[in-house]
Amino acid sequence: MPASASHPRLTLSGISQVSMRALDLERAVAFYRDLLGLELLSEHEGMAFILAGSVRIMLAVPTAPEFDHPGSILYFDTSDIEADFGALKALGVEVLRDPFVAHREGDHEFRLAFFRDSEGNTLGLTQWRRDAA
Repeated sequence: MPASASHPRLTLSGISQVSMRALDLERAVAFYRDLLGLELLSEHEGMAFILAGSVRIMLAVPTAPEFDHPGSILYFDTSDIEADFGALKALGVEVLRDPFVAHREGDHEFRLAFFRDSEGNTLGLTQWRRDAA
């Protein structure tokens, strides 16, 4: 639907923050900071903020039933999906699916892999690279 006087155009430019459920905040912070190597920005009562590139991840202890559910899938870019996936396995992270080709476009392929965080949320790794075939 095009913008009009009754339907103004929004000016959204990207995602600044994603909230992920954390049943055990200390455990969740340790996973994202210590295992994934992401920067802990701050901690407050019942929540912590982690920086992943330009996106903040808010780890939050559920305050109401509508917030007590596994989060959306976060996809982390990597330049070497096999090495990073191997590192996750070596760290004892629960892996769900080894790296695989999800899409080919021209001479590039899009690779995905899936694992779980400490709170049971599904996470993914992504990599675009030249097709090895």
